[in-house]
Amino acid sequence: MHVTVQPPLQPGMPAAEVVVDAALVRRLLGEQHPDLAGRPLALLSEGWDNISFRLGDDLLVRLPRRAMAAPLIVYEQHWLPRLAPRLPLPVPAPVRTGAPGAGYPWPWSIAPYLPGAPVAAAPLGPGAGEGVGRFFRALHGQPLAPDAPRNPYRGGPLADRAAAFADRVRSLRASGRGTDTLERLFAAGLAAPIDAGPTWLHGDPHPLNMLSERGRLSAVIDWGDICAGDPANDLGGVWGLLPDPVERAAAFAAYGGVSGATLARARGWAAYFGAVILDSGLVNSPPHAAIGETILAALAAEA
Repeated sequence: MHVTVQPPLQPGMPAAEVVVDAALVRRLLGEQHPDLAGRPLALLSEGWDNISFRLGDDLLVRLPRRAMAAPLIVYEQHWLPRLAPRLPLPVPAPVRTGAPGAGYPWPWSIAPYLPGAPVAAAPLGPGAGEGVGRFFRALHGQPLAPDAPRNPYRGGPLADRAAAFADRVRSLRASGRGTDTLERLFAAGLAAPIDAGPTWLHGDPHPLNMLSERGRLSAVIDWGDICAGDPANDLGGVWGLLPDPVERAAAFAAYGGVSGATLARARGWAAYFGAVILDSGLVNSPPHAAIGETILAALAAEA
């Protein structure tokens, strides 16, 4: 296949491996879902792995922009319709699927459009912690399928990320950032035993993948990293979503049953997420850098 590189819409993102524009989406809809082809269509967002177009008032079309994301959208297609009815918040479970066609090489999805703004742009307000904790409790409490996907970057032992964490720490040090708190919390997470069995994970619960309305968590999007693993991985996202320690405490109380070891591993994951997001963002993505700074500040204040 001939690969055409499309420059990314946001700084810091890898270039797309195929050109995905409204004309291509129109062709795909016309071939595979002609009853939807006449709806208004507009670019909604572009992430590292996928690009989304608003389709009418209530739908969006989500397409991988890189080959490595193609299997991830299949995970969403397979698992989200099964999990969505059991979760307390909306998730974009695909209502239709698409196949390669019109010169486009990968599977793609049509999912509900979920209103709200990313938490990164519309921070959660007072009283939001309980809703965050209840969502993760519900997700982690769902029966885990024997064939649930595994993810080499999410949900495994924190030790699997030690080399990558060390690389990020070296880079942050070179840029003049203090890393003592991060290193201490990561080391404590490494030392903590894994005392919880594997659960369903969102896998990437950072503030760009969580939507907010009126200061409350309203929806959870971008499930490409859905997998089975240590619940501490998802709980590590709480520091980025809830920088206020009162709200974090409310989230963990609503989640219930968080052991000291799980909390230590969650802090270790938060340190890892903060280092990765900040280091990447400092290169050329101010929104990611701001998320990383939020995580690090919350960890430092708690420490």
